[in-house]
Amino acid sequence: MIGISESVMQFLLALIVVGPLVGAVAALLPAPPGLKGKSPDQAVLRHGVTVTGAVLVAAVVLALGFDHDHPSKMQATTDISWIPALDVRIHLGIDGISLPLLVLTALLTFLCALYSYFKQQHQRLAPRAEGPSPKAFVALILVLESGTLATFAVLDLLLFFLAFEMVLIPMYFLIARWGGAQRAQSAWKFILYTLLGSVVMLLGLLLIGLRSGTFDMVALATDNHPGLTKSVQVIAVLAIGIGLAVKTPMWPLHSWLPDAHTAAPTVGSVLLAGVLLKMGTYGFIRILLPIAPDGMRTFAPYLAAFAVVGIIYGSLACLALARPGAKGDLKRLIAYSSVGHMGFVLLGISTMSPTGVNGALFANIAHGLITGLLFFLVGALKDRTGTSDLDALSRPSPDHRPSTSGSAAPDSFQPGAALYGKAPRLGGLLAFGAVASLGLPGLAGFWGEMLALFGAFEPADELSRPAYLTFMAIAAFGTLLTAAYMLIVVRRVCMGPAVDGGARQTPRLADVHGYELASWTPLVALTVLAGLWPAALLGLTDPAVQQLLAGGKS
Repeated sequence: MIGISESVMQFLLALIVVGPLVGAVAALLPAPPGLKGKSPDQAVLRHGVTVTGAVLVAAVVLALGFDHDHPSKMQATTDISWIPALDVRIHLGIDGISLPLLVLTALLTFLCALYSYFKQQHQRLAPRAEGPSPKAFVALILVLESGTLATFAVLDLLLFFLAFEMVLIPMYFLIARWGGAQRAQSAWKFILYTLLGSVVMLLGLLLIGLRSGTFDMVALATDNHPGLTKSVQVIAVLAIGIGLAVKTPMWPLHSWLPDAHTAAPTVGSVLLAGVLLKMGTYGFIRILLPIAPDGMRTFAPYLAAFAVVGIIYGSLACLALARPGAKGDLKRLIAYSSVGHMGFVLLGISTMSPTGVNGALFANIAHGLITGLLFFLVGALKDRTGTSDLDALSRPSPDHRPSTSGSAAPDSFQPGAALYGKAPRLGGLLAFGAVASLGLPGLAGFWGEMLALFGAFEPADELSRPAYLTFMAIAAFGTLLTAAYMLIVVRRVCMGPAVDGGARQTPRLADVHGYELASWTPLVALTVLAGLWPAALLGLTDPAVQQLLAGGKS
């Protein structure tokens, strides 16, 4: 779109990957006196906004300089020998598959940093109100960003593993130190599940590298390696797939996710759902599909079966949480919805067809935008009401009674019943996020799920079409369940129960603040844009997917 030399593109990609890490170190250092502002806390939070903003600008410039006429070609590549004895290289590059995820990560991290900074200013938080130190908070966010960006940019299997693991410790501390109730248990569950999965994944990556003689992902995807026999590929897919499935998360390896989301702070939930879950599905597409296609064909029907079970299970769990009297937590409900949504991503990948894989990539981006927005909104609702319990948010006060003037008497506080009347913009945004999540046509959530279903209708030639037609029917039923629980949530939280005498409730919640609007508007706009103009994203991913599935041949 704009002419940028290859050397500048290389510099931008290196800056995007390494910049947040340098910023994390700087965040732990004392701020110069002239930059402290009103307090050191503001200074370090402002530093986080500056660093993540610079990374976002670099990512946007990189996207503008990307050769959109050849999205299947690796661009902005850097290839430097690191450990010659093992042929491990510092190999970076982007194509149409990784570029959207790179930009999504930079955007969500910047919005989280912006939200945290202005929220601290708006609420005048005490220095230790949300945790031990804002310095540690900002440093952890930046390390998390660096690890996630590196995962999408590296082209060496061992570097991929290091970047994949780099995000675990920051997320563990974000949950354990800044989380809510049960944060210690949830953080330990998160770290144990993901570390155990990663150990198995490392064995699979080492098997591929040692049997082929290289850890270079581009060479592995484009060249035939005699050492990668079908039996080796089957073992590698099983080992690597377990590690990736834990991070995705795939049913039944998902049980760490609801606890982690429920306990995590708002920005932790946004980043966990928006970008960390994408690392697992990205690994399936970038590593297993091109490097071990025979092994993937063996396990593809099982992957599809687990995916559709996850779709139905996640939806039924959400319906159970949304039921009146179930004491369901709204954050937990959205976490379970992610199990279902990522099930569609896994279903698309399992088809091993261009349509299904493109649908998986589109659903990845859509889920990051929509679920990130939903966690922002639920966090704001919890800040205002002190709870995310659905029964509390939708239950009218027992002391509620109409006044003689026809409006609700302000003698008690109703946390969220009839949110449309109490905070109309917040209620409208929550309803928008809900209908986007259920896959309303014209919004981003529709296309990923639809393409995944189309991919199941016509899977790769080597796969059983009758089996995939069954998977498609089950997944399609899951879309109905998704619509059911999302509409129940909107009905209970936004509309509320009927009020005796038809009295209307007066707003008693702060509506959307300016800093919240600034943090959420890009997600709303991109959700609409991707829904109305899917070709903008599919034009990037489709050529790269076609070449990837063809073994690197155009």
